[in-house]
Amino acid sequence: MKTKLLIFGITGDLSTRKLLPALSAIKKTGDFDQVEVIGVSRREANGEDILRSALGDISGLASLSVFTMNVANAEDYSKLRDYLSLQPDEQLLVYLSVPPTAASQIVDFMGQIGLCTDNVKILFEKPFGVDLASAQQVIEQAAKYYQESQIYRIDHYLAKEMAQNIVAFRGGNALFTHIWDNASIEKIELRATETIGIEGRAGFYEQTGALRDVLQGHLMQLLALTVMDIPSDLDWSELPKRRYEALRSIQPADPQKAVRAQYDTYETEVDNPRTLTETFVSVTLFSDNPKWKDVPLVLTTGKALSAKTTEVRIHFRKGHEAQSNCLTLHIQPNEGVEIELFTKKPGYDREFEAQKLAFSYPDDTVLPDAYEQVIVDAIRSHKSLFTSNSEVLESWRILQPLLDAWSMDMTLLPKYAKGVKVEDISGR
Repeated sequence: MKTKLLIFGITGDLSTRKLLPALSAIKKTGDFDQVEVIGVSRREANGEDILRSALGDISGLASLSVFTMNVANAEDYSKLRDYLSLQPDEQLLVYLSVPPTAASQIVDFMGQIGLCTDNVKILFEKPFGVDLASAQQVIEQAAKYYQESQIYRIDHYLAKEMAQNIVAFRGGNALFTHIWDNASIEKIELRATETIGIEGRAGFYEQTGALRDVLQGHLMQLLALTVMDIPSDLDWSELPKRRYEALRSIQPADPQKAVRAQYDTYETEVDNPRTLTETFVSVTLFSDNPKWKDVPLVLTTGKALSAKTTEVRIHFRKGHEAQSNCLTLHIQPNEGVEIELFTKKPGYDREFEAQKLAFSYPDDTVLPDAYEQVIVDAIRSHKSLFTSNSEVLESWRILQPLLDAWSMDMTLLPKYAKGVKVEDISGR
């Protein structure tokens, strides 16, 4: 089937830095020649100029049409519909690489002029609301014109190679399949940390904060992949349902089990000495699922820390005289798996020492970018790596108590120096 990919925000940062390079790589495979790319721009723009600016070498993606319109003008959508001239044997993918307010407006106008038939798919970027109530509103608005099967909510972490490997690792290795519960595991940690600060994005970050920016989406999805029940036949189409069921079992967050803080120069960078926006948050959650009863699920994210990493750490229980082993799934950078084992220390004494058994991809292995996977799966109507409306609402349900408690607490946040370790802030 021929695909028309319509990108709103074609000159924006996400399009030029991620989407166009991903499309170029996809086109180079030769499997997607039937994909036509059309960009939407408020100003007159030349497609080839946009491609050269984003790609340099345009041999992979040699053609980009640009349609000029004002997304706030309802009349322009009729002109867009005529320009697209979508045929029954074609599908239209609408990628909303725009802020949430503009995305809502675009969805409304497109629905009103009939660009909502079964062969139209809408691709949303996060955030999906800013709290439980707004997430429900966003979902209901899209549902006025589009079925859930037509809506693709993107959390690109789910499309990262090692995130997908959580499923393969758990379901494909008998060694771990039978010990993936509270009988063998005493704690699970998920971390997504950065060494940089807000890098000039004061306006965005003041409205967002660490919880909304990373924890609510990326880390909650990784948590769901880690504790969900693996389909017995490894049917990937079942993953959204399994992730939802995992999230549904998580208890609402207890504000007393959460730590938030702010790096020491943040208030100067945003020019607001009374800012209460967190740049660090760590929260301990618990599940009602009997498999995970009493296992702390610790989610941590922050900026201006000692390391840039996204990882899942599985801490196994100690045996009678055995040490506790730790399995680490490195999502980024340096995707791979590492397990800490204890061996006899070389020498005459019978001492133990920790050694690491590690797997990483060979240096010459080219891993697909997450956005390549996102686009390919949307073209193929594979929804396993996209977030369902139920998952969105469950993740907000879990974290809403933190937002409610913090909205009533006017106490200035604790400060931390740039470059410190997570443990120096959270004590965990």
